[in-house]
Amino acid sequence: MEFDWIWKAVLIIVIGTLLLRVAGRKSISQMSLGQTVLMIGIGSLLIQPVSGKNIWVTFGVGAILILTLIALEYFQLKSDKVESFITGKSAILIENGQLVEKNLKKYRLTVDLLEMLLRQQNVAKISDVEWATIEPNGQLGYLLKSDAQPMTKGDFQQVNNQLKQLQTAINALQKNTDNYTQNPKEQDNLFQEVADKQHQTPPPKHLD
Repeated sequence: MEFDWIWKAVLIIVIGTLLLRVAGRKSISQMSLGQTVLMIGIGSLLIQPVSGKNIWVTFGVGAILILTLIALEYFQLKSDKVESFITGKSAILIENGQLVEKNLKKYRLTVDLLEMLLRQQNVAKISDVEWATIEPNGQLGYLLKSDAQPMTKGDFQQVNNQLKQLQTAINALQKNTDNYTQNPKEQDNLFQEVADKQHQTPPPKHLD
């Protein structure tokens, strides 16, 4: 009974891990279409030597695929046209709370599917969305309108500072009111003059 498949399986795991480590740490959801195709090809390729004899040829082909992937990523960094051709660009699906129907048709997205993606992001209404885009990796990007955005820590701090300023102004006004109440004789009061039988503020002598 042959047991060479054991060391082949171990070697496949080691070499496969090394190749994928060189390729990068992106998850499937972050990969472009070309990257996903290459990764699937590498996965299918690495399993072949278990039943065959050409294990080193398989590793060589896998290395070539990884180098091709790295070269494509390098060219994407250097050229926007290459990046647009290989990866694609984002497209607007919602603008100021309104659906962009031509892009929905272009990317074959139904309104139900778009609503499902929004619900997964805890968005209750399309009208609350300022912008929504479909990204090259198929993920949904969105920005809520200002009146629909949840309060952030910065917003809370700003409101708290305004409340403190308002409380300071109220305290100052209360202090002035208390001074007015405690010193009524300092204020001109015509009725108090009748009770005291004298002017609180003496008028000019020629009018007295």
